[in-house]
Amino acid sequence: MWNRISLRARLFSILAALVLITSAGGSVMIWHTYQMDSLLKGIIDMNLAALQAAEGLQNALVNQKGFVSYYFLDGNPDWLKELEEYRRAFKDRLSEVRKLARTATDRETLDQIASGYAKYIRDKDQVIALYKAGEREEGAKLHWKVRSHFFKIRDLCEEYQNVHKRRINLARTESEIQANRLRIIAATTVWTAIVLGALLAFVLTRQILNPLRRLALGGHGAGGAVESKDEVKAVSRRVRSLMEDMGQTRIELERSQEHLLQSGKLALVGRLAAGMAHSIRNPLTSVKMRLFSMGRTLELSVTQEDDFEVISAEIRHIDNIVQNFLEFSRPPKLKMQKVSPSDVVDMALQLLRHRLESYNAHVKLNRQRRLPEIMADPEQLKEVLANLLVNAGEAMEDGGRIVVSEQDGLIEPLGRVVVIQVKDNGPGVPQAIQDKLFEPFYSTKEDGTGLGLSIAARIVEEHGGWLNLRSQEGKGATFTITLPRKEERNWVRF
Repeated sequence: MWNRISLRARLFSILAALVLITSAGGSVMIWHTYQMDSLLKGIIDMNLAALQAAEGLQNALVNQKGFVSYYFLDGNPDWLKELEEYRRAFKDRLSEVRKLARTATDRETLDQIASGYAKYIRDKDQVIALYKAGEREEGAKLHWKVRSHFFKIRDLCEEYQNVHKRRINLARTESEIQANRLRIIAATTVWTAIVLGALLAFVLTRQILNPLRRLALGGHGAGGAVESKDEVKAVSRRVRSLMEDMGQTRIELERSQEHLLQSGKLALVGRLAAGMAHSIRNPLTSVKMRLFSMGRTLELSVTQEDDFEVISAEIRHIDNIVQNFLEFSRPPKLKMQKVSPSDVVDMALQLLRHRLESYNAHVKLNRQRRLPEIMADPEQLKEVLANLLVNAGEAMEDGGRIVVSEQDGLIEPLGRVVVIQVKDNGPGVPQAIQDKLFEPFYSTKEDGTGLGLSIAARIVEEHGGWLNLRSQEGKGATFTITLPRKEERNWVRF
């Protein structure tokens, strides 16, 4: 499920959850703050004020105790005046407490205190009246009875205080519960935010920052590390580089398409030309036969004989061009057999001995021992060597030396090979055209077909070997034929 969600959706989901959790946690904290404030206000404004008023009520009651006894002892009326002041204070306190009463139970308790206090005042006034009348014994008896009313009123005042103390304790307990709940919510919110933040960091690191850094490093694989720690800047440079590379690739692709189209046209032309070459060869053979017959039967003047030789030479040249073209367009199948390449070298040198002498080319053969036998087509290899020897002879216009070298050995990791080199001391091949020499139809000679080296390279490659050239302008050229010694091993050209 998670893998099917897009990266954009994943990031926004995590961010939304993080914002939601943080907002919810903040809202809950704000709400609990108001709740705590309201709770504390209730404690301070109501219960605590009522408790203080109840304590004042009890103190006003307790302060009334003893004044009648003092009056009984010395008969001083000032004690009764002070008693009257505390009675008024008790009534005032009782009025304040009534205003702060919130429940019916509170009001009922206050009514009991008020009624008990009224009875207590009546009995106390009766005691004072007896003391004033001189009936001290009757007054003392009644005074003892009045004390029980006093203790009942005091107990009611204490009970009223305890009610408010319990309410304050209950509010304090509720406040602690709310505080603990708030701490749990806050801790849960913090841990949830941490987990979501870690998840967001993981997604950003693994699916955005690491790929960005790999992309940035990918653009500096050959040049070293990223110049700065700013992956975004490095990726920006990398993307610009990729866009430039893509533009260059598009241009090269268009060129390749043009080359491919041109190659298709050339292939079609090649097939047509091969058919035309085959059609030309048949009448050309008839012309050659007629010329040969005429040359034997006719009596020609010296000028006519020269013309006849020129015509025959040009016909042979045309026939050679046609033959090369046909060999290139339809390469013959190799007739593999065991043969020593040294035998092929000897046959090629023997075949071309007179022709090389006509070029004033001196041939030297470097052979320490005959090369071992390999699986090859001797006729095709002879054609390769003949092509290389003729090219070397033609390259040396004023004559020169051709060195043919043979050797066998081991080329790692290629294995056992035989090597034949044809080296001349001619003008050499310019570096600019060395790669083009093996291309079809490319020739440096005015009357060349441009197929000789191409055919030679293909024959060597069909034997599992390769043909290469080393040359410096003005220092001759060296063509090297490398052939594997085992039939089953095919080597790549280097």
